[in-house]
Amino acid sequence: MKLRSIIIGSCSLFALAAGVQAQSLTIATVNNGDMIRMQGLSDQFTEETGIALEWVTLEENVLRQRVTTDIATGGGQYDVMTIGAYETPIWAAQGWLAPLDDLGDDYNADDLIPAVREALSVDGTQYASPFYAESAMIMYRTDLFEEAGLEMPQEPTWEFIGEAARAITDRDNEIYGICLRGKAGWGENMAFITALANSMGGRWFDMDWEPQFDSPEWNEALTHYVDLMTDAGPPGASSNGFNENLALFQQGKCGMWMDATVAASFVSNPDESQVADSVGYALFPTNGEFDNHGNWLWVWSLAVPASSQNVDAAKQFIDWATSESYLEMVAEEEGWANVPPGTRTSLYENPAYTEAAPFADITLEAIQSANTTNSSVQDVPYAGGQFVAIPEFQGIGTSVGQIFSAALAGQVNVDQALEQAQQTARMEMDRAGYYR
Repeated sequence: MKLRSIIIGSCSLFALAAGVQAQSLTIATVNNGDMIRMQGLSDQFTEETGIALEWVTLEENVLRQRVTTDIATGGGQYDVMTIGAYETPIWAAQGWLAPLDDLGDDYNADDLIPAVREALSVDGTQYASPFYAESAMIMYRTDLFEEAGLEMPQEPTWEFIGEAARAITDRDNEIYGICLRGKAGWGENMAFITALANSMGGRWFDMDWEPQFDSPEWNEALTHYVDLMTDAGPPGASSNGFNENLALFQQGKCGMWMDATVAASFVSNPDESQVADSVGYALFPTNGEFDNHGNWLWVWSLAVPASSQNVDAAKQFIDWATSESYLEMVAEEEGWANVPPGTRTSLYENPAYTEAAPFADITLEAIQSANTTNSSVQDVPYAGGQFVAIPEFQGIGTSVGQIFSAALAGQVNVDQALEQAQQTARMEMDRAGYYR
């Protein structure tokens, strides 16, 4: 029996399937490669269940704006939302999400990587199901390193990264030593810059919720970022987010790219990447003084807003899209290296996957080493790795991201940017009542 038949047959066993009649689900998702792949495979779900799927596929910043507005107002526009580890606990606490502790028998919640499941749960109840999980790492061109006489350490420092990026930059041939996020957004440039600051001993707030952008650590981090990108980054970097840098790397224009571990399957895919046969991987850098890689933990997950009129059907889709069977289906259709990573323990115990994915071990190491309860070497009053898990962060992070993007574009200098960030964060936290 073919795997597809097994998967389709198993759908009929879902407890949630009973009573679900022909209907339509509206799904809001991000325009990342794994999500687009899911859309391409979802006809199989519709064929079995009769449930039609209407996709709203958006760029990351736009997606966040749309789903946040809809769920906060109870708009009911979407039946399934793609959200992350930041939104899930905050929205669940507001009663905005339907619990997902009653998915089908085949779901196997106990197989989820503990840190990932915990990030999507409140008081022991799971409110979103992980589609893929990621930390951050370095992807680099082994051929360029060899030509320059360089060898990437498994645990590099920022000093080494800076020297290597400048050494392999060849602007005449459109090869840039390093590509990093510059597009403004709390989940775009601020994800990377926050991780960078964490690795250099920085923090967003002290224990009294006072912003720390006037600290030496933040000055060191932002100075390093701007100088490095000025010397070795691509033109127009302040407009580049995850997808733009992915395209540049696949085209052979980036010597190094530091970003989400999920990118590894795309840069190593010969059907998509011109440099697939010359990609190496290393852990996110440290500053050499602190043993802190700044590893983040992000989980793109599927959740059901409480305002949906199709909760049972939405849960049935989530069960299908985030199950072990879905991973096997992707493997059959597109190879094991292309399955959504980072969510299930069983995936990293599967020799077929670890042999096909040279990045598997380092991805798991990065995810497991992420410290979301104390992301800095200094004490912090908040949870979160590359974000601060408070409702106000979405607005503050985006505002600060715009300031730092302007610094990268040369519109303000580092000192001016940090002063503006300090004032903006302090004003918004005061307005939110943190100092009363």
